[in-house]
Amino acid sequence: MSLSETIRKMNEMKLFGMARSLDERMKTAVKQELNPEEFLGFLVDDEYFYRQNNRLRRLLQNAKLRIPQACFEEIDYRHPRGLVKSKILGLQNKEWIEASQNILIAGPTGIGKSYLSSAFGQWACRQGYPALYRRWPKLLEELYAARGEGAYLKHLERLAKVKVLIIDDFGIHALNAQERKDLLEIVEERYKTGATVITSQLPIKDWHEHIGEPTLADAVLDRLLHGAHKIELAGDSMRRDNKKS
Repeated sequence: MSLSETIRKMNEMKLFGMARSLDERMKTAVKQELNPEEFLGFLVDDEYFYRQNNRLRRLLQNAKLRIPQACFEEIDYRHPRGLVKSKILGLQNKEWIEASQNILIAGPTGIGKSYLSSAFGQWACRQGYPALYRRWPKLLEELYAARGEGAYLKHLERLAKVKVLIIDDFGIHALNAQERKDLLEIVEERYKTGATVITSQLPIKDWHEHIGEPTLADAVLDRLLHGAHKIELAGDSMRRDNKKS
């Protein structure tokens, strides 16, 4: 069987990683005097990493992170904002995702909250988990539209299935009665099934007052705060210094 025919069949079987590397692997196999097991092992690795990279690319595209390039490795710990490096390093694992533990990030504008939330989203994608970024006003708009189309419950189900949901800019406007209920529905649907990362300019202690209705606020915060990791930042805007967040 010719090499081109073998590659054609690999592509037909969707073994694209192997198909792309077969010709080069055959050349290096001769130079390195690889035995059949070693040669096959390298080919399987090529296919495996091809699929892993494709999956990561899809997860990142679907996540729609506000800052796609944000990552833990590039977080700036030099700027005085109360960011504890050991706390961030302690979250570079799957435990908080698997345990559906929330991450609540509060601090003034320009302090790097969106960067941090995007970094958590990128980390989740790198571990193979679906993530989704939404600004709080945009999320409310989508729920409003879904309600008008009769697809409100389906939209909530989609949000519930995302392993890491990032809600940015929570608390930038007062909530009306429907928005309070939307918040409760989101938190309730995701309780113990998915991790939620929330950023806000409001201190976490003020979230209860912001939500407004005491009974509903109690229900929301009871679920959000349970086992949550809190990151509370302070200081001058990082944008003034033209520094990486």
